[in-house]
Amino acid sequence: MTLDRRLNAFRPDLAETSLRGKVEAERFVEGSKAQVSVPVVALRSKPDLAAGIDTELLMGEEVIVFERSNGWCWVKAIADGYVGYLPETAVREGAAATHIVVPQRTFVYPEPELRKPHVTVLSMGSRVRVTGTAEARGNHYAVLEDGTAIFAKHVQPIGFDDGGDYVDVALRFLETPYLWGGRSGLGIDCSGLVQLALSMTGRAAPRDTDMQAAGLGEPIAREELKRGDFVFWKGHVAIMEDAETIVHANGHTMTVTRENFAAAVERIGWLYEYPTGYRRLVG
Repeated sequence: MTLDRRLNAFRPDLAETSLRGKVEAERFVEGSKAQVSVPVVALRSKPDLAAGIDTELLMGEEVIVFERSNGWCWVKAIADGYVGYLPETAVREGAAATHIVVPQRTFVYPEPELRKPHVTVLSMGSRVRVTGTAEARGNHYAVLEDGTAIFAKHVQPIGFDDGGDYVDVALRFLETPYLWGGRSGLGIDCSGLVQLALSMTGRAAPRDTDMQAAGLGEPIAREELKRGDFVFWKGHVAIMEDAETIVHANGHTMTVTRENFAAAVERIGWLYEYPTGYRRLVG
């Protein structure tokens, strides 16, 4: 069986220890844990900025680093197991994050004061280490380890459970630009929208459409579709907002949009193919 290079770190010269006996390599390594240190970074199949974007990782997400070479890190994302290359400047070692960003986007300020010019923007799903709190002009802030600050209501402790509806989370991304490989509030693709919406409600999901179509929930019939179910085409996925409407990031509008399901089936089918399957989460 051929191992999926997206989920298994192996090359002729180097492979992760867990693959010993499954692949041939000159040496095997356990790797070391690190975190993403920039707001969002592309994970690529090759250590080359001209290589296509496979997916993205967000601030504070954890990775296993197998190699550092020529300004690049070869890593595996701990959350979904995706393997690829990041610029070495995009990762650091340090204490784990404590909080997660919950709105689609939020600003980071140089100090607890919203009138100060912001220093960066973080997407929903970004992870930060909060070391204190502060109040200014009646607003409450979470203070980060480097002294910068985020509006306190925009972060929650990692592992929080608000009983949220992942369809509602997906709908917060309406009009967000479509970006192949994107997985943030700055730009997102269809499977990235599914994965991020699910993760924000405590549900793990594979990253790519084919992985989701094969292992996300259980198959159902088209006639059973209801809110929260998933519709798959070859290379595309949408979430049912209700029995007649889907929400999806798509290359037709180049945004996240809601669309009549039946109309979408005909539009997509005329150009490409009809849906290949329907799935529903269980439990």
